[in-house]
Amino acid sequence: MTDVFQAGNYTVPVQQIPVLLSRYQIMEQFLRGIIIDKAIADFTCTEAEHQAAVEQFCQQQQITTPEAQETWLNTQGMTLEQMHNLAVRPILIEKFKQETWGIKVESYFLKRKMNLDMVYYSLIRTQDEGLAKEIYFRIQEGEQTFAELASQFSQGPEKNTGGLVGPAPLTQPHPVIRQLLTLSQPGQLWSPRPLAEWFVIIRLEQLIPAQLDDAMRQRMVDEMLETWLREQLQQAGPLRCHETAAESLLSSSSVVP
Repeated sequence: MTDVFQAGNYTVPVQQIPVLLSRYQIMEQFLRGIIIDKAIADFTCTEAEHQAAVEQFCQQQQITTPEAQETWLNTQGMTLEQMHNLAVRPILIEKFKQETWGIKVESYFLKRKMNLDMVYYSLIRTQDEGLAKEIYFRIQEGEQTFAELASQFSQGPEKNTGGLVGPAPLTQPHPVIRQLLTLSQPGQLWSPRPLAEWFVIIRLEQLIPAQLDDAMRQRMVDEMLETWLREQLQQAGPLRCHETAAESLLSSSSVVP
């Protein structure tokens, strides 16, 4: 007899489930869940952590009464134990992340820092070299502000912001502009430079170096988890169409970064 998945009056042959997961575009989410569950299987939380997590989960789901919880469980097709497991799962994932990548945060941050530094700068671009020089001298002599001249003469989208661009990652501007910004002090104005079909005038407004504070540490750990998950998904390959497919994936998926 063919194994089936049943929900009320609806039945689906087990071998069709991978096809449906792909059709509904939730295959990747399903595989990510399996890989993460395998990774956190050996992690535990304290009783206090467990209780706090369940209370927070119930608040978020607005199921703070026994009646509301029972209705929610029936709707979700879950047992109370399964709900508790769902509630504590973020704690276990966080413990897995910190144990696996916590000591690697500093080195990873240094590799990523240039992409994390943010910059504000002002830009005017025009295809007329003579006009570019005139604009530059007007700004330098204080005859008009950068914003006024950008709004009047710049030929890019920065025209609508008075020439101001940002905040943007320092790696985002064209390499020529990025080099000027890296060498600049705030307020430093650069004379017109050729760039493709343009002549550009650049002024650094503010450079905001990335700081390895608590929020950035969390971001770095989250990024490393995401990179690891993508690697695991590539290694896992397609889910096979038989009733022990999930178990096979669990047993074959490595959880060693």
